[in-house]
This record gives sequence, structure tokens and C-alpha cells, in this order.
Amino acid sequence: MNIKIPLIRPYIDSTVKEKVLEVLDSGYLTEGPVTSTFEEKFSKYIGCDHSIAVTSCTTGLEIALRALNIGAGDEVIVPDYTYPATAAVVSIVGAQSVIVDIDKETMLIDYKKAENAITNKTKAIIPVSLFGNPLDYDKLNKIKDEFKIFIVEDAACAVGSEYKRIKTGNLADISVFSFHPRKFITTGEGGMVTTNNDEWAVWMNSYKHFGMNMSNIQREAVKFEMIGTNYKLSNILSAIGLVQLKMIDVLLNRRIELADNYLKLLKNINGISIPKTTENGNHSYQSFTIFINKRDEIMKSMKNSCIEVQIGSYSLHMCRAFQNKKTVKLHGSYENSIYAYDNCLTLPLYHELTFDQQELIVEKLKLFLVS
Repeated sequence: MNIKIPLIRPYIDSTVKEKVLEVLDSGYLTEGPVTSTFEEKFSKYIGCDHSIAVTSCTTGLEIALRALNIGAGDEVIVPDYTYPATAAVVSIVGAQSVIVDIDKETMLIDYKKAENAITNKTKAIIPVSLFGNPLDYDKLNKIKDEFKIFIVEDAACAVGSEYKRIKTGNLADISVFSFHPRKFITTGEGGMVTTNNDEWAVWMNSYKHFGMNMSNIQREAVKFEMIGTNYKLSNILSAIGLVQLKMIDVLLNRRIELADNYLKLLKNINGISIPKTTENGNHSYQSFTIFINKRDEIMKSMKNSCIEVQIGSYSLHMCRAFQNKKTVKLHGSYENSIYAYDNCLTLPLYHELTFDQQELIVEKLKLFLVS
């Protein structure tokens, strides 16, 4: 079956290819000056003090937790409706995930349920700015201040989103982004950690460089001051991200334009509802999602019509990996997460998608809803 309208298509133009060839011709392929420039430009875009490029959002979340000294005996609260990596990193550092339900309308963590799950072992919450929908930081900061815990944001999907005109990545203690090809700023694989805390930034930068003292990295003067690992992002991958970052306003504005068009086309269709954007938030639409009746049947029919669609995300408590009581604590019920898992559908959204293609997608949805 040939897919005529894919779910996502990374926007790679000639300037990206030129920059990658420039790196290849230089012979300096590992992490180096191109990655450093990417980090600097990303910090400037976000408005934060520090950006640390890493191999993935997952490894970025791991080093964030390690920088905060979270490990065995600690609890970290995560939403049930998210990609498994959000909770997996908690187990990787030896702590216990405490899984709570989401808000049905936004699909973001239920702030009240997160608060109710806090114990004297709780060290952090990892809320997810899912699909590019920003978090409500008034509510999160109230919890943080009252209980003296950290906020580590899984911002995998949220480059370009804002809360009260402040960009995601400049609001949490530590935020972590993904540059997987399903994100509209991509490096193929990769991620970025952002923070305004100097001490954590120095620690994370050292940890991803094998534990080197990064204040003087001339080879003859290298000092390894702690145990670390290799989570560096190569110049090759950073070259892709650096050029895409220069185009971010164009890419983001196009996604918002396409999302607005979907909203017009989908208005008042029986059997379809639209997830709510956080109040005072600006959505970046890494994905455009809907709630739809007969989701699985329609998903199959759409794919048979050569239109690629996908579920939204996963309900963690239903996954075998998160049913080990030693590493995971289930807290409360998960009606809203189950609803999202059963009814959320992701529609095609990418830079070169046309309005005509969107009309075709919506017409097919309407046809399959009544069939």
C-alpha cells in the first residue's frame, strides 16, 4: 500500500544538506563547534541560560534526574498518558514511578491528582507538554513551592510552545526536548536539555562527556572528576538542527496555520471533538490530535485509503513494563487516560501538507464516521 498523505515528513531543504556536507568535509564529525553553536542558538531562542545537546530526549531526562540526585528510595510522579520513556527513565536511575491520571480535556497531567500522590519520598514531577500543548505553570509552581519538589518537564513535543508568552524550556527546573523525525525541528535522533541553574548545567555537561571537567578540555589537560557516560550529539546531527532552528518561525507558523485550518474543517462534526489547549498557552502542534468515535475502525479505514494516521500515545498502566510494583506505584484510577488511549487520533501534519489534502482527510473522516 502506497501512502499518499504521510503522518509526518521532515522538512529538509538544500541548506540542511549543504551544512551537513560542510561538516563531513571538515572531518570533525563528533561533537564539536557545530554542536556548541546549536546549543547557543537554542538557548537564545528559548531564552534560557543553558542548553545541553544530548543523544535523545530519553537520555536527557535521565541526566536531568541524575543531576538532581534522584535515585533509589525516591519517588517521581508521571502522567499515565505519555510515551513510555517518560516513566522508564525513573526506573533507569533507580527511583520509583508514581503514575497518575490525566485531565480528559487537555490530556496533560491532572495537577490535583499529582498533588494528592505526593509523599515524603517524592522528589519530582515529570509533567509532559504533550503534542505541543504547554503546561499550566501557575498550578505546577504552586505544587512545587508548597512541597519543595522539582519540576522536570518532558517537553519532547513542545519546541515553540508558550505559557503566558514564556517559551517552554524556560519554565521548569529542567526541561528536555526531542529532535526525533516526528518533531518539526529534527536532527534524526537527538535531544536538548535546558535549565537556568548553573550548577546543574555544569554537572550534566560533564556527565555526558564521560565525567570530564569541561572548564578546560584541551586534550593534554583533560581531568575526569566523576563517573559519566557518552551522550554527546555529533556535529553531523547538530548541523541538521542548527539550520532547522534558523527556520523555526517559518516552520512553526506554518504548523499553526495548518492547525487552524483543521479546526475550521472539523468544527461541528458529530463524533469528533478537539482537545483543549491550556488556558494562557500557545500550542506548537507537534501533532494535531482529535477525539473520535470508532477510532480503531477509522484508523484502519484511513490507512486503507492511503492516509497515514496514528494513535495519540500510550496508557502506561496498561503496559506490561509498568506493572512491576517494585519500580512502579499506581495511584488512583485512570479513566481519562484510558479514554485518550481509546479515542485519540493523530492526523497528518507537516510543513508541505496542503489545504486541499486537509480537506480530503476530513472528508474521509466524515465518510467513515457514518459508514
